[in-house]
Amino acid sequence: MNTAVKILNLSVTLGGEVQALKNVNLELPTGKSIGFIGPSGAGKTTLIRSIVGRLKVPQDSIIVLGKSAGSPELRTRVTYMTQELSVYADLTVDENILYFAKMNGHSHSRAKQTLQEVLAEVDLSDKAGSLVSNLSGGQKQRVSLAIALIGAPELMVLDEPTVGLDPVLRDRLWKLFRKLTEQGTTLIISSHSMDEARRCDDLVLVRNGSVIAHSSPAELLKQTGAKDVEQAFLQLAGDPE
Repeated sequence: MNTAVKILNLSVTLGGEVQALKNVNLELPTGKSIGFIGPSGAGKTTLIRSIVGRLKVPQDSIIVLGKSAGSPELRTRVTYMTQELSVYADLTVDENILYFAKMNGHSHSRAKQTLQEVLAEVDLSDKAGSLVSNLSGGQKQRVSLAIALIGAPELMVLDEPTVGLDPVLRDRLWKLFRKLTEQGTTLIISSHSMDEARRCDDLVLVRNGSVIAHSSPAELLKQTGAKDVEQAFLQLAGDPE
């Protein structure tokens, strides 16, 4: 198995007192959709921010695509879509995408080509000239995703990418995610929705800052004898503290 991300004995304390992650050890495969699943406050976002280099962690405790997390060499190989709106609300959709494409090193002509490609991928071609501030919450989510697609990154880290989307759009995005993994892209997808979990190739279940399971959905159900991922999670998590 080729490894996209390797994490060794990672613990993270926030604000000097809150232990957000506790001794996390993981090896995440290349070219798969990997779900970080758990309730709000479980530590998923802290884990994601550590992987993309937004949080300072001990040297070489996280290796991403063969480099230490946060290394300058990863800037064009890894993209991160946050839960918060990560685009400029006072610009149009196409102005945002052209700006970020040029920041990624694209020439003007290549940026315009990228604009058409990523808008088609997220089904927003008809909103190219619209101000982001005038879009719905789901449309804003898809603009952020379009920007994450710029440059065909090797690893895409998506924090709650489908939150607020209707079932049709959610299904459409998962078809895009499957297409990306088939092309070799690795996706890390954070969600508190157990329904999302069944769509992933690989699952990391997180509770109270600890990884309580890491396997495929099928292996997880086999291991626990549960009918669905939610039951499996509850079984593995045990009684609340």
